[in-house]
Amino acid sequence: MNVYEHVGDMIHGALKVLQQEQKLAADIELPKVETEAPRDPAHGDMASNIAMVLAKRAGQKPRDLAQLVAEKLTVNDDIQTVDIAGPGFLNIKMSNSIWERVTAAILNQGPQFGRAQLGEGAKVNLEYVSANPTGPMHVGHCRGAVFGDALANLLEFSGHDVAREYYVNDAGGQIDVLAKSAYLRYREALGEDIGSMPEGLYPGDYLKPVGQILADSHGKSLKEMDEDQWLPIVREIASNAMMDLIREDLAALNIHHDVFFSESSMTQNGHDQIKDAIEALRKKGLIYEGQLPKPKGHEDEEWEEREQTLFRSTDFGDDVDRALMKSDGTYTYFAGDIAYHYNKIKRGYTHLINVFGADHIGYLPRMTAAVKALSDGNIDFDIKVCQLVKLYRDGEPVRMSKRAGNFVTLRELVEEVGVDPVRFMMLYRKNDAPLDFDFSKVTEQSKDNPVFYVQYAHARAASVLRNAKEAFPDMDISPSALAKADLTQLSDQGELALIKLLSGFPNLVLGAARAHEPHRLAFYLYEVASTLHKQWGRGNDSPHLRFIHTDSQGVTASRLALVAATQQVISSGLGILGVQAPESMR
Repeated sequence: MNVYEHVGDMIHGALKVLQQEQKLAADIELPKVETEAPRDPAHGDMASNIAMVLAKRAGQKPRDLAQLVAEKLTVNDDIQTVDIAGPGFLNIKMSNSIWERVTAAILNQGPQFGRAQLGEGAKVNLEYVSANPTGPMHVGHCRGAVFGDALANLLEFSGHDVAREYYVNDAGGQIDVLAKSAYLRYREALGEDIGSMPEGLYPGDYLKPVGQILADSHGKSLKEMDEDQWLPIVREIASNAMMDLIREDLAALNIHHDVFFSESSMTQNGHDQIKDAIEALRKKGLIYEGQLPKPKGHEDEEWEEREQTLFRSTDFGDDVDRALMKSDGTYTYFAGDIAYHYNKIKRGYTHLINVFGADHIGYLPRMTAAVKALSDGNIDFDIKVCQLVKLYRDGEPVRMSKRAGNFVTLRELVEEVGVDPVRFMMLYRKNDAPLDFDFSKVTEQSKDNPVFYVQYAHARAASVLRNAKEAFPDMDISPSALAKADLTQLSDQGELALIKLLSGFPNLVLGAARAHEPHRLAFYLYEVASTLHKQWGRGNDSPHLRFIHTDSQGVTASRLALVAATQQVISSGLGILGVQAPESMR
């Protein structure tokens, strides 16, 4: 049950009646009615600007049209009053009966409450993480991983068919660097003193096990080969080992991808998918041979303009056309990315979402241009950028890793503070805003620690239900039984405020899914938790407001219905974020 859609439908119905009564022109196409909560609760429960949206085409003053709509709305039992504010806003106060129905709906629908069919089964390819397979995951990868996973959950919850995908960059020069680094660890495993790792190679100890694998499987044979012979052998073993390590790191955060798409696979088995993609663009007249101007800020005195194979990305909003071939005749990284997205389109996805790190923000215009060109603008494409994470401990910066040497690994972060604090706090800021993560603050048990505060609300609700069973052993406290309680007894302002907040969950899910912003859920859950804790505190100060009223099983049942409904919404919200909803906390 979505109260906001319910009110929107009532307003739409009122407009239809006005058309039938010829008070509104019958040929006016009625838009979808948008409703929202007023900024000031004193103004009502719902607000709509529909009168201002329609006034011009209706040839009426917004306030006059709003008055006509208000008169039709007040005959509905679910609406108590309708006030007209400012230039024509409709401020609507709902009858308590609607909040009683919402509470019962949450209990009856359980985990299904708030689910929607926004996506209508649309196929979404959500690519996230896609870190180069050259080492363990670090904290920068962590934020994008959690964001992408929570967004996938959110989209599935709202009716999309989501494929979680990881693009394995296993065809670039960084894989050769990885192989050369692993080769030195191989020699070390054979007993050589390799000294310090040369500059430009990967220095972390995480490659020592790979060196041992190479020593165990090949003995000294690799040392007897030329580099062009041992390099492909070591490259494959090392990159596979790194992907195994990455999968283990992601699993530590309960993140699992459906597809691992290899970059190198696009030019294997005699089939060049990159060439196919370029030819597809050529047929559209979007490929040409030309020269690019010297890049701004380029200080290389040896810069020479030369003929290149170029994509007309400026036709689609980019600031410059883009090269697809290097001077040595090999493809640019961008050419490979074009082919990868062409592959996604051919796989039948109608929605493509990429989660990028902050260092890729300059890549947005060219990728957007490529997808528009490849799909003739028919693919919904969104790139979400996750900004940097700064680590602190008691306010002091944390920079170095014991395990990797030059960065803090994802695994170290999870092992120190736990999965739930990492996942929740990575979502407690909008993805494109910088994030400060303090090891100490995310583990303290206080209101200032959002993940603790929200989980404690769920555990507190569970505790209330357990205590009620001790007070009333014969009471049926199952959700279906509590849904039948006399919910008219929920009349305290604090109780109503909590119900109204819970009623917004379905609309919150829809808005977050449309905007691809799972952080909205984290903020919302904190507000729900705060409201529950506040009502608990009021019961401590005023015994007649306690959730368990020992003198009245009926009052207790109605309040337990509210507590159980709150617990359900928190559980569903935490589930979308990938955070546990504990029944108890120490």
